[in-house]
Amino acid sequence: MSGENTSAEDERRVWDVVVVGAGPAGASAAYAAAVAGRRVLILEKAELPRYKTCGGGIIGPSRDALPPGFELPFRDRVHAVTFSHNGRFTRTRRSRQMLFGLINRPEFDQRLVEHALKAGAEVRTGVTVQRVEQHGSAVPDRRTVAVVLQGGETVLAHAVVGADGSASRIGAHVGVKLDQVDLGLEAEIPVPDTVAEDWKGRVLIDWGPLPGSYGWVFPKGDTLTVGVISARGEGAATKRYLEDFIARLGLAGFEPSISSGHLTRCRADDSPLSRGRVLVCGDAAGLLEPWTREGISFALRSGRLAGEWAVRIAEAHDAVDTRRQALNYAFAIKAGLGVEMSVGKRLLAVFERRPGVFHAGITGFRPAWKAFRDITTGATTLGEMVRSRPLAQRTLAALDRGRPVPEIPAEEPEQPEQPEQGDTVSR
Repeated sequence: MSGENTSAEDERRVWDVVVVGAGPAGASAAYAAAVAGRRVLILEKAELPRYKTCGGGIIGPSRDALPPGFELPFRDRVHAVTFSHNGRFTRTRRSRQMLFGLINRPEFDQRLVEHALKAGAEVRTGVTVQRVEQHGSAVPDRRTVAVVLQGGETVLAHAVVGADGSASRIGAHVGVKLDQVDLGLEAEIPVPDTVAEDWKGRVLIDWGPLPGSYGWVFPKGDTLTVGVISARGEGAATKRYLEDFIARLGLAGFEPSISSGHLTRCRADDSPLSRGRVLVCGDAAGLLEPWTREGISFALRSGRLAGEWAVRIAEAHDAVDTRRQALNYAFAIKAGLGVEMSVGKRLLAVFERRPGVFHAGITGFRPAWKAFRDITTGATTLGEMVRSRPLAQRTLAALDRGRPVPEIPAEEPEQPEQPEQGDTVSR
């Protein structure tokens, strides 16, 4: 996929917004700016579609952040979750309502870019951004940013959105600071129809043997996406966890079509989200949920906000107005996604110490399962739940202090509870 514009045309014009990166964050930013009628260019170093290491779970907040009319290319719809604690105490919970959907990132990302193009954006693929400059000879005036490409070509814009992933060069320009880095390993495993049928509509989440680690199986038709994640620095142990996990599932005899790894990075609380006329969003800003490391909904939501505020920054006539709009963007991010990240960090800290409590709670404590279901379906968010539900506040506070939570059984109950609102539970 490539745009019709040439490099010569780029040099003659100043774009309102240039978006670096064509993933969910970048495509969402480009769509938001283009639908507002602005001249938007997406720069992407790969050719589209391209593979990304990602489980591909689309939860409610992700669906709510998609452009109008966007049809999700679901490979499966999840109505059941099997939970285990390092392969033990396995229990499955089911819901009549779809919990979340599963997609392949190449299809999903390309459709997002296509929606941005339909809104009026343009795209150039196969180009690598080396750096951005907001001062110097390449910058014609104070309302313009120079995006310097590999080879020396310069693209000019009134605002730039950095959505170039967790190793972002735009993030480095902004000065993004990170305080949590995790390693995710994943295998795409083609399986026979009989195996695929057994997994249809059901995912597995396994709380792992390393602090803060977990594994997953996401079915996508004739392929299972199997992965694990743990803190960076435990590379060999994380690899062993994935190998043991695959073997335990009886999948070791099937050859993966793709094996990949990826570092996820969470921002520090005081990390900047902008510098001058440059904003960052998604992985480039270190925006993802720290406990589950879910990033697609954070990318879509922050990308949309970045696109909307990039339009305002592009229209700003001086540094004071630019700064005001950038602060408004930061406030919008922190008021929503920032609150969710704060709660996620607290949950991760507790989960690292007491994974068994989490497993017992979500498999045997009805409010915990309902909270999981409400978040995945989009009825609420993690931040809103803690803000608005006293039980969630008390439970999290007790876990923070390391105190026992009486309502959560210490181990898996002997008898399954009665189903609620169409949900069922089984061993």
